Amino acid sequence: MENQDPAQRDAMRSFKETVVRAHYVGKLVAVAALAVLLLIPLAMIRGQITQRGWHQAQVVREIANTAAGGQTLTGPVLAIRYRTKALGERHRDMNTGEIVVRPASRGSEGEGAAIVPAQTLAIHGRAEVEQRYRGIYPARLFHLDLTAEGVFSLPAGLIQEMADSDEVVEARAALLLGISDLRGVDADPEVLVDQRPMRFTTPKDKRFDKLMPGSRLEIDLGALTPGQERSIAFSMPLKLTGTESLAIAPTAESNTVQIESNWPHPSFQGRFLPRARQVTRGGFNAQWEVSQLARDLEKSLKADSGEVLSVNFMEPVNIYLQCERAVKYGSLFIVLTFAAFFLGEILRRRPMHLMQYLLVGLALAIFFLLLAALSEHLPFLTAYLVSAAACIGLIAVYLAGVFASWRPGAVFGSGLAGLYAMLYVILQLEDKALLMGSLLLFAVLAAIMLSTRQFDWYALQVTGDR
Repeated sequence: MENQDPAQRDAMRSFKETVVRAHYVGKLVAVAALAVLLLIPLAMIRGQITQRGWHQAQVVREIANTAAGGQTLTGPVLAIRYRTKALGERHRDMNTGEIVVRPASRGSEGEGAAIVPAQTLAIHGRAEVEQRYRGIYPARLFHLDLTAEGVFSLPAGLIQEMADSDEVVEARAALLLGISDLRGVDADPEVLVDQRPMRFTTPKDKRFDKLMPGSRLEIDLGALTPGQERSIAFSMPLKLTGTESLAIAPTAESNTVQIESNWPHPSFQGRFLPRARQVTRGGFNAQWEVSQLARDLEKSLKADSGEVLSVNFMEPVNIYLQCERAVKYGSLFIVLTFAAFFLGEILRRRPMHLMQYLLVGLALAIFFLLLAALSEHLPFLTAYLVSAAACIGLIAVYLAGVFASWRPGAVFGSGLAGLYAMLYVILQLEDKALLMGSLLLFAVLAAIMLSTRQFDWYALQVTGDR
């Protein structure tokens, strides 16, 4: 080298710099290809998590099939069936000038049915929730103990108005209560109608099916006197079992509903939200008030119309949903870690083999599999801490051996701990996940740019070259 003239030395230096740049460009391409390749195990892990979540949903359906599904209560309402007779045609006799009524022809009798909502309806219930397991998969059953009280008001001309211009010759009333899954009725309740004890029976009159479709119970209240004003008070207890969700369709003119439970993780849904609610660690207490101005009676009578107030006894942490959301950030973890390694190679002049990149990437991917497996047996936070600590410790020890020093291993381990902590925060802030993820990416990019802002990328050298 010393006997070479300056031109030869410059040419040799230029050649070395070209080789070094080509080396780093090739290494960057190889590392990027490796990061893409690691998406395969991440996809496999995500598929496994999805499958486990599907098994849990299947268990919920199986338990609902053997016990009772989600329950929707409709009513109680008053159903009136009436028989009419057409009035004769009125005309003036041309000879006498008197008004006479011509008798109606044969076949002029008809039938009809109508639903009358309660004037007031007050429901108070308590739902005790229990967890049932099939294997490791849980499902939540509730046991509802409620009381419903109210009054039906029948004005004097109501039944005649139903029949329009025909004469009502007979009318009968029935009390209807819609229950979406009758298997959940735990006992035969004694219903007080005008202080008379009565019992529910299964539907016998198909003419009410169009007015109130779906499963229901009914009580025959007997004959009504057309044209007579009447008030019917009722009070009934009900013990009902269901799976995970309870809905009540407000059918009265004035509805008051109060539900309390020992379950501390309710999700209030449906068209009507609680007017007041209190949720504590010991359970919840919620009250609804719905008037006839806010509800549509025709829709309320249909159990699947959505015209309900609803509470879901939801799982506090859906571990499979949380794990699936975490896996979505797996590629980000791999890219950030590989970027840190690549910068470390350049700044510390300590090259890493592609196999070392691969092993660290696999350790990052295995975290998500450990998280899913442990969270089936441990609380999610505990499973997350154990999985993160195991993977961070493994990578830190491995890098300490690669670099023959504990310091780089500790530095990379601390950085990974920060990433895992940020990921947990993102998982908990579901509504702000996009914001937190965007801030994390911005912070990492800013850190890389600021740490390399004075680095001369054109001055890359092979290790040991000065």
